[in-house]
Amino acid sequence: MIMSNHAGIRCQQRSISPMVVDLLLQFGTSEPAGGGASKIFFDKVARRQIKKYAGSLASILNEHLDVYAVVGADNKIITTAHLTRRIRRH
Repeated sequence: MIMSNHAGIRCQQRSISPMVVDLLLQFGTSEPAGGGASKIFFDKVARRQIKKYAGSLASILNEHLDVYAVVGADNKIITTAHLTRRIRRH
């Protein structure tokens, strides 16, 4: 997936590694974010899948999984950030 220049800068500023973004895109759950964009984050099911996928590394990765990405309608990552509060699902 293509990352916007803004998203690349935000990942670097917020210390979100490309590996975590890849895991987010592979295992994350998507929810509409408005304007045709969607928010991708790790829910309980995604965290279990990562635990199976990563094996013994899952405990190390777990502290880096409180992130989300906003993906535009053109499948381009717009931005990434750390979760500061719970995502409310409608």
